[in-house]
Amino acid sequence: MAEERRMKSAADSAVEQSYLLMPRHINGSGRLFGGQLVAWIDEVAGIVGKRHSESEIVTACIDNLIFKAGAYLNDTVVVRGHLTYVGKSSMEVRVDTYRESLNGTRTMINRAYVVMVAVDREGKSHPVPGLVVEGESAKAEWEAAQKRAELRKVRRREGF
Repeated sequence: MAEERRMKSAADSAVEQSYLLMPRHINGSGRLFGGQLVAWIDEVAGIVGKRHSESEIVTACIDNLIFKAGAYLNDTVVVRGHLTYVGKSSMEVRVDTYRESLNGTRTMINRAYVVMVAVDREGKSHPVPGLVVEGESAKAEWEAAQKRAELRKVRRREGF
């Protein structure tokens, strides 16, 4: 008889981290260096994946990385991640990045989808808990994530 899959909610693994932009984070145009933001996105997605899978993880891909606005020296940047979809061993994490004003108003500067895979000590993928899909918004995210997963499979078959 098959073992029943353990289930967890997206709230169990959600992450929010804040950063103060310092000179080392700024590019030649005076804006947040995109590579720094990608590192923060990967870090947040990794923590989400580790929390959900309760294991080590690797980044399989960063998908749909869209820069919507800039951030500048001394800005507060908030990076938020949560699960949108879980496969057998993979997890899709939506990571939203905001510039936060002094009064707390947040302006979105980036959205990315990151696929993380749970791995054992030998680097082999292994099953993760399922995801409880709670509410209409989460259901819509799950369905959109399924479409992105199919598109990633097509791109892999095409050599991308």
